[in-house]
Amino acid sequence: MSQVETIKELQAKGLGPVAIAERLNITRKMVSKYMAADGFQEIPKEQKETQPSKLDPFKPLIQQWLEEDRKNRYKQRHTAMRIHKRLMAECEGYDASYPIVQRYVKSLREYRYQEGTLELDWQPGEAQVDFGEADFYDAAGEKRMYKYLCVSFPYSNAGYVQLFGGETAECVAHGLQDIFHRIDGVPTRLIFDNASGVGRRVSENVRIAEVFLRFKAHYGFQLTFCNPYAGHEKGNVENKVGYMRRNLFVPLPTVTDVQAFNRELLERCETDWQREHYKKGAPIDLLFEDDKRVFLYLPKTPFGACRYTRVKTDGYGKFLVDGKHFYSSAPEWAGRELVVRIGAHTVEPLAPSGDPISIHIRMFGKQRTDSVDVRTTLSRLLQSPGAWRNSLIRKALPDRLREEMDGLDRAELREALRTMQDLSSRYDFDTALQAMEQASQLGRLTSANSVVLAARLSTFEPEETSSVNLGVYDELLLTTGGSVE
Repeated sequence: MSQVETIKELQAKGLGPVAIAERLNITRKMVSKYMAADGFQEIPKEQKETQPSKLDPFKPLIQQWLEEDRKNRYKQRHTAMRIHKRLMAECEGYDASYPIVQRYVKSLREYRYQEGTLELDWQPGEAQVDFGEADFYDAAGEKRMYKYLCVSFPYSNAGYVQLFGGETAECVAHGLQDIFHRIDGVPTRLIFDNASGVGRRVSENVRIAEVFLRFKAHYGFQLTFCNPYAGHEKGNVENKVGYMRRNLFVPLPTVTDVQAFNRELLERCETDWQREHYKKGAPIDLLFEDDKRVFLYLPKTPFGACRYTRVKTDGYGKFLVDGKHFYSSAPEWAGRELVVRIGAHTVEPLAPSGDPISIHIRMFGKQRTDSVDVRTTLSRLLQSPGAWRNSLIRKALPDRLREEMDGLDRAELREALRTMQDLSSRYDFDTALQAMEQASQLGRLTSANSVVLAARLSTFEPEETSSVNLGVYDELLLTTGGSVE
């Protein structure tokens, strides 16, 4: 085109075809052609006609197989080689080579990938919700996988994450509620993946878990589920899931208390908002103010993010939840029906009064687990101290205290167990064990020593006893890391 432009400029100056051809060192015929032309708009090239292929009769069948694959797991879909072998085995007259099949399958997949998606416009106050998973270290240094709930606000690109053992409706409700109270408002609309734990779309019908249906009614937000195989409808949160994993969970964090770790995560997420929005050029924290202005008001009372179910205990007072996980109530509740409160982090069998009989950390996964709250066996052990050597409580004690109690006679052991039960009721089980262990360091495990030490550990004033020298206890607590009022 640069040469054509030069020809037209020389033509405008009055030069003829011969002079222009000599100056540009091209033929006169070519110069005359472009001098006579008066339109130079680009004309698209005609596509070449597709040559017939041996695969043509079988292409509709290949397309049908690949379309059916979209409903199957990724690792259970047809490869080009598998298609080639099926055609040879099932289709009479097929004689195409494998490279032809390979090229055709590749072209179909590239075309599907290039179909593109519709860019969506997100309004302030709307949020997308999804789950990711990552590895963490527990208190023992063992690697463990957790699920994390990710909530993203597409307008501002702000986001939060919360850690859970699973993807149940209780976990979603618990995590969302903590975020709602953190931001002091409720998003106007939540968009969920079709495979989330709160519900799913089946054709035109949406089935929502009852716990989450109650949660939705409590907070008043609108709820939308993505269409199946349409992850682009919540692309912001899908990107956020990966971003949070790379920036918050590398290197692998150590998690000893999930709920404390979640409180820390809320702060760390907000620190990330100091950067600029990837498209709008403004800080995320300022854009999030636009989100907050349209949030719904929080209700007066928080939601109880849990569900209740009835269970039948076995001969040991244990019951089954989620098909694989056993939890203890107490021996006196053996063979009875109980109501169990199941939350995101805990499982609590309830007495008729509504008070928890025991409290367990909720277990997730497909492997069987067996959780026992040893405190609930104290009353039963008091009636049968002869079972001490094989009891779960003995196994849970610190080494020094276990050795001390192993050396007691039956009457002394019963008294020590009664002291343990009384202190557990007055304070808590851990304080009772710590007080009794430190009492054994004084040279004698007695009820009086244990009571005073437990009071000191709990920062309460002990009962006045003329025979007790409090300085001895204060000195012991100082040397063993206890707290002194």
